[in-house]
Amino acid sequence: MTVDTEKAVRESIGRGLDAVLGLTPVEVGADGIHATLEITEAHHQPFGIVHGGVYCAVAESVASMSGYFWLQEAGIGGTAVGVNNNTDFLRSISSGVVTARSAPIHRGRRQQLWAVEMTDERDRLLARSQVRLQNIELPSEG
Repeated sequence: MTVDTEKAVRESIGRGLDAVLGLTPVEVGADGIHATLEITEAHHQPFGIVHGGVYCAVAESVASMSGYFWLQEAGIGGTAVGVNNNTDFLRSISSGVVTARSAPIHRGRRQQLWAVEMTDERDRLLARSQVRLQNIELPSEG
């Protein structure tokens, strides 16, 4: 794991929608990312539980950053963008800390497939996602 790649992943998770959600990286590696999210009322749907879109967004972010990290570590370069996100919602919560962990299912030259599990503070499974990523070249700078 290179320091530059880990720094880039950590900085990416802290921007855009991830920053709005409050997603915080805990561990970053070529075989997956572990991130946390403290649930607030801003994450709720109208009935006071976490909106399913929060889980989808967290899964997309964690899988995409995992895919990006692996591409850098493997020497392939480029980035990975989501092309399919299938999330099952298994248990509802209103507060607490959600932990998201990604694990590779398949990593290839053109596409990657990642599993993301989101658990509560008692390690109960809240949601499980499978995210397919397309590997793409980054536009050249200049």
